[in-house]
Amino acid sequence: TRELFSCTVLYIFIFALLTASPFNSVLSRYMSDVIYEERYEDILPCYYVGLFLNIVFSAMVGIPFCIHESLVGKVDIIYVFTGYCGFMALVLAFYSMLYLSICKDYKKISFCFLLSMIVTVMLGFLFVKGLHWSITYGMLLALTIGFWLIACLEFSMIRSYFRENSGRYRRVLQYFREYWPLVVTNFLYTLGLYVHNFVFWTTDLHMVVAKSFVCVQTYDMATCLAMFTNISASVIFISRVEMHFHERYKVYSEAVTGGRGEDIRVAKKRMFRLLSEELVSLARVQFIISLIIFLLAMVLLPKFGFGGLTLRIYPCLAAGYFILFLMYAEIIFLYYFNDLSGAVLTGVAFCLSVLVGSIISTQFQDIWYGAGLMAGSFVGWTAGYLRLR
Repeated sequence: TRELFSCTVLYIFIFALLTASPFNSVLSRYMSDVIYEERYEDILPCYYVGLFLNIVFSAMVGIPFCIHESLVGKVDIIYVFTGYCGFMALVLAFYSMLYLSICKDYKKISFCFLLSMIVTVMLGFLFVKGLHWSITYGMLLALTIGFWLIACLEFSMIRSYFRENSGRYRRVLQYFREYWPLVVTNFLYTLGLYVHNFVFWTTDLHMVVAKSFVCVQTYDMATCLAMFTNISASVIFISRVEMHFHERYKVYSEAVTGGRGEDIRVAKKRMFRLLSEELVSLARVQFIISLIIFLLAMVLLPKFGFGGLTLRIYPCLAAGYFILFLMYAEIIFLYYFNDLSGAVLTGVAFCLSVLVGSIISTQFQDIWYGAGLMAGSFVGWTAGYLRLR
């Protein structure tokens, strides 16, 4: 039952991200254009169209798997349904996060997440200690309720900020035809985050749970630790871009639409100088943070039962995710300059390189299992860097 719970949570997170990835970048582009044109009444149609697409696509993936888990794996139908509800709730939570950045009310957003976390922990104790349910089902149900609470609070916040609805739904769908490279890039980037896991799931290390779930617990845990080691890069980058680079980009755009040739050249020079500085600064700050977290992990994790193969795989994966998040910063800059071909090229180079590199690294010693991710991230980073140059 513990392995079943572990695999259920793992699959909920991985496939919630994967199924949401094809839509989010296009919807983000649409919202940027709507805000620029000050057509705020078009934000709700965008939200509802994206919500519908996410629910349908996620259900197409989740329902067949759950049927297989119940009929072939002989897992209790209530447990399966709870896991499916948790999956759909997390899909909606990930999707709604896209719109919260427009609100800018970060204190309220943080409070919603904190409240949901507290409720999840308290419900977990209530179900297990108070009602004496099985530990795994009690925790899964508490987690599912927590995800739904996050999704509902996010939805209520979005509705409180955007009240008007223009009813222009077809225009949102037209963006998918016009900006299909964004769909490809974002999906390949998200797939590249986990394709190395999928490769190792095919090796002799893999474990099959309930004839449905396939995993390699040591490698998957090392991946989780490596991702958390470097996840701050995304926060640092987004905050610095909003505070510094976006202003220079705006000045340059205004110069192009109504300035002298000399103004354009000066604005362009200043913008690209700052772009270079931001990438270097991100690498420097994130390197210090990652190094500190890495050292703490290596010292403290063995005391909590994490050791052996997991910690031998972890260092290489941590280095790979460090490069990977720097590459994602380059993809965002390519979006700024509308270089959609360059973004697709970066995504293809990254995903394919991780796939091929991971297949090769399965033949290495365990300490080098993460070499495929590291090499693939470097190839993707190089492709993005050359396009920016």
